[in-house]
Amino acid sequence: MTRITEESSNYRHLEKMSVEELTSNLNKEDKTVALAIEKALPELNTLIKTIVSKIEHGGRLFYVGAGSGGRLSVLDVIELPTTFGVSPDLFNVILAGGKEHLIEALEEKEDDVNAAWLMLHEKKVSAKDIVIGISASGTTPFVLSGLKECRKQGITTACIVSNPGSIIAAESDIPVEVITGPEFVTGSTRMKCGTAQKMIFDMISTSTMVKLGRVLDNQMVNVKLINDKIVDRAVKMLMSNTGITVYHEAKQLLIEHGSVKLALDHFRGKRF
Repeated sequence: MTRITEESSNYRHLEKMSVEELTSNLNKEDKTVALAIEKALPELNTLIKTIVSKIEHGGRLFYVGAGSGGRLSVLDVIELPTTFGVSPDLFNVILAGGKEHLIEALEEKEDDVNAAWLMLHEKKVSAKDIVIGISASGTTPFVLSGLKECRKQGITTACIVSNPGSIIAAESDIPVEVITGPEFVTGSTRMKCGTAQKMIFDMISTSTMVKLGRVLDNQMVNVKLINDKIVDRAVKMLMSNTGITVYHEAKQLLIEHGSVKLALDHFRGKRF
């Protein structure tokens, strides 16, 4: 298997570059990431449609990852209950070493070939769910073993990898291969691979939430009212969608119903 992610950087003698040269070259490399994702959009679209269907039929999404990719998936998933008002059980992360050790970067845990399935089993993963492996190399043992066991159990699998023809892709019903090429610092896949992973997580979660009806127009109408800034934003959303012009009236309606969406439903129900 070709490991493009481990190939030598296209740049030499980084230590001799000025700050201006470093940032210019880094920016040049980062510009290639979106183009790499564009090539994988057909597979990514299939994956998102499958996720939506699974959730609509009572299933859940599980990311299985280690290292930078696994940690980035945690950062995406923890935002969803607040942003879209969904259950925290809808999107899950099975992280090598455990989410409780997120900041410790336990890279050695990615070689554990038993942990992923045990952690999935504890979450009562089933054929209703979808399990997505995250691995820049496409070879991470923690991820690979988890996907293999899922396939044995008839659970739909997918992956996001950055090398073509990987063994993890071979264990995936829906492989998404985003080939970002050699890293600026040779082998440092926290860079372009990590950027691609973050962008893809955004695309998956946002598109899924839109298709599940958690967004109205372009607005977070199910956002949880957890602080003054969000309450103020929600009040203004409600005012723009109802024509209510008195701030405190809109705020009272919002607080009574707990979300912009429920307040809108009540307002429209009274009018019609």
